[in-house]
Amino acid sequence: MQDDKEALDLSGKMLIAMPGMGDPRFANAVVFLCAYSDDGAMGLIVNKPVEDMRLSDLLEQLSIEQSDPRGNIGLHFGGPVEGGRGFVLHSPDYRSELSTMAVSEGFAMTATLDILEEMARGAGPDRALMALGYAGWGPGQIEAEIAANGWLVCDPTQTMVFDLPDADKWTAALRSIGVDALTLSSSAGHA
Repeated sequence: MQDDKEALDLSGKMLIAMPGMGDPRFANAVVFLCAYSDDGAMGLIVNKPVEDMRLSDLLEQLSIEQSDPRGNIGLHFGGPVEGGRGFVLHSPDYRSELSTMAVSEGFAMTATLDILEEMARGAGPDRALMALGYAGWGPGQIEAEIAANGWLVCDPTQTMVFDLPDADKWTAALRSIGVDALTLSSSAGHA
């Protein structure tokens, strides 16, 4: 018999918050899971922009000179843990020897200043999403939340994560698993 971790591999998957999510920080959230193991899970919310702040603002705060406007992407609220720490979810064409973590076939994550310096020069990844903070779950916590109908799970696409407007990502993630947002209820039921 397989254990639950083998049967439920969430690495590189996306969580879609169900209506009625108890924590308002996760209302209508789409979370890309960057790491999943017996120790818990770590993910980045990919559809909640930080208002009135762009990568160029962050680069200025960090005294990193920007020479390429392509690196001026919006910033996202990645989650409630370590809000002052930055994480870049990106296409796998960029790799830092220091800290790039391959997440899945189409995604990688880097959390060091070198990627920001590369992006400022236009030499970073082709596609990227910058998040401040992350969402974290302890051992067994995310499985319990999924079992309690707090989250649905879907496979991400680069288009969904990097190209769609943030306001459309939740609905698109639901559609990717055949769910119409209008049919969802905020109360859970079990058969």
